[in-house]
Amino acid sequence: MTDEALLAKVLTPYKEHCKYLRSAVVTERDGRASARCEFAIPESCYIDDTGHLNSVEANICYNQMMYYLVAKSVQEGLGAGFESWTLDDFWRHQLPDILIARFTSHFRRPVNPRAFSGEMEFRTVTRRAPAGGSPFLHAETAFRYRDAGSGRCDGEATLAIVNIP
Repeated sequence: MTDEALLAKVLTPYKEHCKYLRSAVVTERDGRASARCEFAIPESCYIDDTGHLNSVEANICYNQMMYYLVAKSVQEGLGAGFESWTLDDFWRHQLPDILIARFTSHFRRPVNPRAFSGEMEFRTVTRRAPAGGSPFLHAETAFRYRDAGSGRCDGEATLAIVNIP
């Protein structure tokens, strides 16, 4: 079930017309946290209507899904990598320190942006400490979007979470 208060706070940094994540259910399996989400993009925040989910909005949806998944994982003590975090840590790190180091998406068939679902999972979250550098969390994730028809998009993203506690 979606934690409405948490979702609202996670989406606070977004402009009102860019809040695409409508609901999210977070689960854990084999030590990995994942989310199943519902999205709606009534109108693009930056371009005339293309009639399909585009790469910019796929990335915005990924961000929102990922932020909620991390916040809920911290709140519930799910998955690996965020065990020592508090929600205050998450709020402090949400915008400045959670970086998308790599993002790829594969559009198999056009996805209807007005109503579609998304899923995301953390494949790995590891703490790294490069020689002479500051420690950070390295996270490998996978995501996918589908609509009620045959629309489909999937991809992977690598996160670097810096300035960690």
